[in-house]
Amino acid sequence: MSDPSTSPPRGYYARHIFFCLNERKNEEDSCSKHNALAGFDRCKARIKEAGLAGPGKVRVNKAGCLDRCAGGPVAVVYPEAVWYTFVDQDDIDEIVESHLKNGKVVERLLLPPEVGR
Repeated sequence: MSDPSTSPPRGYYARHIFFCLNERKNEEDSCSKHNALAGFDRCKARIKEAGLAGPGKVRVNKAGCLDRCAGGPVAVVYPEAVWYTFVDQDDIDEIVESHLKNGKVVERLLLPPEVGR
């Protein structure tokens, strides 16, 4: 039996946000064509500035295609599985402050469930 004091903590991060940065080579729409990288960069910087980065806190990650391009750019927050779309830095700031810091979903930025690829 393993020693629980040496096991990694359950749920290493309290929240994890993934930003789709996929770029399609053909004419299909993709999140990268909607400035997704700027949203990722802004979120990562804001999380660090707020002291929310690290174990037990928030992790900001790049992701490949999340298959919801029609609503792009998109990001998803776990463990809640909340899908967001965003337009500008103010939207990212609101997601960070409201959801990632305080646990309150930003309803106005939710990606409708029927939006897919």
